Amino acid sequence: MTKAELVEQVALKINLTKKQTEVIVNTVFQSITDSLAEGDKVELRGFGSFRIRERNPRVGRNPKSGEKVEVPAKKVPFFKAGKELREIVDEKDLEL
Repeated sequence: MTKAELVEQVALKINLTKKQTEVIVNTVFQSITDSLAEGDKVELRGFGSFRIRERNPRVGRNPKSGEKVEVPAKKVPFFKAGKELREIVDEKDLEL
């Protein structure tokens, strides 16, 4: 599902225009992004949680030249699905 499809689905459910719904969806995404950037965890009960994970520095390899490359430490967003979401996805998988 794309963001545009998400906006369309939400707009149909709450009887708002796509423009109004797009503002809401963008605000939710921006709030999640801002919280993660500040180092906070975002927990959406029944859906899942977003947090930041630290990746250690490592030695990688350039696939073109085979040359060793230093890969610096970095922070990456991580999503962990909640129990309810995992169960729903698992049930849908069994139906297929």
